[in-house]
Amino acid sequence: MISTFLYIDPGTGSMLFSIVVGAAATLFFLGKAAWLKLKVFFSGKKDGISVDSSFKKYVIYCEDKRYWNTFKPVLDEAERRQIEVTYFVATDKDPVFGENYKYVKSEVIGEGNAAFAKLNMLSAGVVLMTTPGLQVYQLKRSRNVKHYAHILHAAADATMYRLFGIDYFDSVLVTGDCLKDDIRTLEKQRGLPEKELVTVGCPYLDVFAEKIKGIPEEENHKFTVLVSPSWGPSALLSRYGEKLLDPLLESGMNVIVRPHPQSKISEKEMLDRLEKRYEGKENLQWDYNSDNVYSMKKADIMISDFSGIIFDYTFLFDKPVMYVNAEMDLRPYDAYDLTEKDNGKKIWEFEALRSFGIELKEEQFENIGEVIRNASDSKELSDARHKAREEVWMHRGEAGKVVMDFLVKTVE
Repeated sequence: MISTFLYIDPGTGSMLFSIVVGAAATLFFLGKAAWLKLKVFFSGKKDGISVDSSFKKYVIYCEDKRYWNTFKPVLDEAERRQIEVTYFVATDKDPVFGENYKYVKSEVIGEGNAAFAKLNMLSAGVVLMTTPGLQVYQLKRSRNVKHYAHILHAAADATMYRLFGIDYFDSVLVTGDCLKDDIRTLEKQRGLPEKELVTVGCPYLDVFAEKIKGIPEEENHKFTVLVSPSWGPSALLSRYGEKLLDPLLESGMNVIVRPHPQSKISEKEMLDRLEKRYEGKENLQWDYNSDNVYSMKKADIMISDFSGIIFDYTFLFDKPVMYVNAEMDLRPYDAYDLTEKDNGKKIWEFEALRSFGIELKEEQFENIGEVIRNASDSKELSDARHKAREEVWMHRGEAGKVVMDFLVKTVE
């Protein structure tokens, strides 16, 4: 007799669980909305007109507290203008609760499906968020929201989101004019209506630029290398790990390793292995702080891959960077359609990195101490850094004001 077993792999099981939880949360809010409508119906209004008491002119959704610095200048500007803004956050640990705002109304809506169910039933004039994938996964457009705006959370190319990341927004707020062309190309390829593309600058870089002024210079400074990779199988730590860190630590230089926040979630086993391997190494520091400016301030040079932190470091501190040219699989990203379907199309951030970065090859790892000491910060590299900064970080120091101007214009 042949026995038949049913099997659900962990990935499918997780997806099914996510769907069930999302459906339950959505049913809850649908039921709540229906109950409110019944209350209005039986409230005795003769003219048949009711005002949606849940309507909010301005809504900002922050999916994770690490995006606080993207929204803080905007919230500060709203407070200065005495404009009421609803600020949805995932947890009561969000930094907004440490501010003494009067006009910014903060509300915890949880994360994942619980938050999406709330947002999917929203009634608002404009919703601003860093979260991509609107109308692609669980996060849907509410029929009662007039305008959805996406703001980039890095001074880098918008096409480096996962597929269809910004396709269904009404507008995209970019950090520099140079980033608009790729979005327009994708729209034409996919037959999408043109979104409103607005250059607003980079709010979190404005915040960091001010914060850096208050960080004192380190006494008895020793040459320090900051290793700050992205995450995933193509990223620096995942791909090379000990092969890079062993000779780097043996060089005697101070080394700070700052893993991508997602690595702690998706690549915990790899990080645990590396931390155990280098336990007790006096010249190694692991940095998991929410703010990266402190490690960047200490570092004399950065080694990275395709992480957006390269641009933060370059633009804020004007110091040299080295990049390992790992073969990044672009297939899950919008950039793949650009490079494959549009012959000869170049991704801005890759081209910019090649212009001001120093490529580090795997065969150089063995002598990495010598390679770093010989890495010259030429005038050509310095000029290329300044050019990239001018192109992609516009409206410096004014991003909060420019974003708020756009939100007001959009609603009114």
